[in-house]
Amino acid sequence: MTKLYLGPVLSFRGGAEQGEWKVSAMIGVSDTEFFPVVRVDGVATDAPKILLRHGGKAYLRYDLSCKQQAQERRVEYRIDGVDEVWHFTVPAKGQAPRMVYVSCNGFSDANGIRKLIKGENAVWEDLLCNHDKTVRPPRYQLDKEQLWHEERTHDKGLQRFHLMVMGGDQIYFDPIWEDIKLLKKWIGLPRKEQLKYKVNAQLEKVIGDYYINFYLSRWLPSNHAPWGSSNKTLDSAHGMARIPTVMMWDDHDIFDGWGSHSPEMQRCPLFQRMFYHARRAFWVFQMQQAEEQLPELKLRTDINMRIDDPIFEPIEWSKVLKSDKLALPLFDNQPGFSFAHSIGPVSLLVADLRTERSHEQIMGPATWHSMQKWLASGIPEAGGSRHLLFVSSVPVMHPKLSLAELLMDNLGYDHVLDSSADDLKDHWTNDDHEGERKRLIETLFRTAQEKQMRVTVLSGDVHVAAWGVVSRTDTDCCDGSTQIQQLTSSAVVHPSLVSVMERLFCQMLNSLAKKKQKLDGCTEAEMMLFPASNRYVVAARNWLALELDEDMKGGKLWASWRCETKDAFTNHLLAIEPVKNG
Repeated sequence: MTKLYLGPVLSFRGGAEQGEWKVSAMIGVSDTEFFPVVRVDGVATDAPKILLRHGGKAYLRYDLSCKQQAQERRVEYRIDGVDEVWHFTVPAKGQAPRMVYVSCNGFSDANGIRKLIKGENAVWEDLLCNHDKTVRPPRYQLDKEQLWHEERTHDKGLQRFHLMVMGGDQIYFDPIWEDIKLLKKWIGLPRKEQLKYKVNAQLEKVIGDYYINFYLSRWLPSNHAPWGSSNKTLDSAHGMARIPTVMMWDDHDIFDGWGSHSPEMQRCPLFQRMFYHARRAFWVFQMQQAEEQLPELKLRTDINMRIDDPIFEPIEWSKVLKSDKLALPLFDNQPGFSFAHSIGPVSLLVADLRTERSHEQIMGPATWHSMQKWLASGIPEAGGSRHLLFVSSVPVMHPKLSLAELLMDNLGYDHVLDSSADDLKDHWTNDDHEGERKRLIETLFRTAQEKQMRVTVLSGDVHVAAWGVVSRTDTDCCDGSTQIQQLTSSAVVHPSLVSVMERLFCQMLNSLAKKKQKLDGCTEAEMMLFPASNRYVVAARNWLALELDEDMKGGKLWASWRCETKDAFTNHLLAIEPVKNG
């Protein structure tokens, strides 16, 4: 028998432009002489790529890629020695993929589970029952919105979603400050001692081990029913084994507030070593790239620059990953992990908002340049994408908390366990990030106009469901290129705003959301009343489905939130029209 310590975790690798659906599967097994064989529709795959060897375990990546055909189809895969059959669904060639978006897959506070109105995995269970008919409990009842999807997917033996976009906080490393005794001791040191605290070899190893082993304990937890068991555990492990993922990190994938602490704290030796190990673990487990392929970040020394903002040397990713046929399509000449996919009538741009983050910077100049270059020339012209989905882990449009920002600036915000302060600094709407927010919005408007495509922002982070809009006010054009929608979905596991103080905060958010934000003379942002609701932000755990009309030419984008309530789940549907040519 083969014992899996992790996985399988599916990852989408691109290739749809050439009619190939590139998918990889990562597993963690004992590091022995022989690794298990993986079979796709009964055919053995090539030998796996070793991503990492650590602690007597090997983390392997297998190639599950297959050709897209005239009709979408369900693909089976097995691992020799494991009594389980997994499936994923491949879209037809040129078909827009049906996607699901989730974020915040964990707890920032160990006591958070006590705030939940249902079990920890209740939202995952709902998502997976919507995705795959075969996992539904016998008494599972469909509502009218779910019935809409039965005939076109489940009745044909298909699964609902082709891709799962995971927009940040796939794992919460916040317990590291309590679990590692030396870090707990560090918390209590005076600030001057914290800043100069040296990381010795022993602590370095403990931190490195923690960042790797924590993925095992959270991504295939001990309470997950063994693979092959008749009792399925419908959790993130189940979802990642059956829907190819597209992942990008946010702060909790490193530790709470990374990039939004003071410049002195960000540069201190301990923070730098923790980031080093978090980056390595993210590269292996979420991006499924081999450890030895990851270049070190190097600060630029050829320019006279502020030391408060990390400006790293660009990385030529196409050269670094040239020998890897399953490499993610990372943008060249940027130090971070931003990348993009184009799939039929949909383009998906996944931005790294953490590698270069500081108090006054979200992305560095090289990343801005590489992203704008792809938007100008990387989107396929033939056939034409009609929808661009920009994945921003933190909302671009959100109620602005000016008074709270002022208080934090005056009272201080440098305690590593104070999540309130760094959350405010994280927001695109923070005064220190307003310039970059305007640059992003102008870039997206220009893309919409030049490419004649509809731009929609996908975001999470804030533990509510919400809908926002940015509009150009200097034109009478109504073809759709002068309006950017933002769809916020958060969280899939983390509790929403449920305590008394959090409910009061939510009331404040709803009050502030009524006010439009004037970004400049011709651009304004506003929060919209959430579909089928009388509120602007909805304090409920949720997930978001993203599906285009079935004409395969990129018609309306249908966004459908499923929000948790005490007794059931509610549906909140929004239709986004494509840009009307001419």
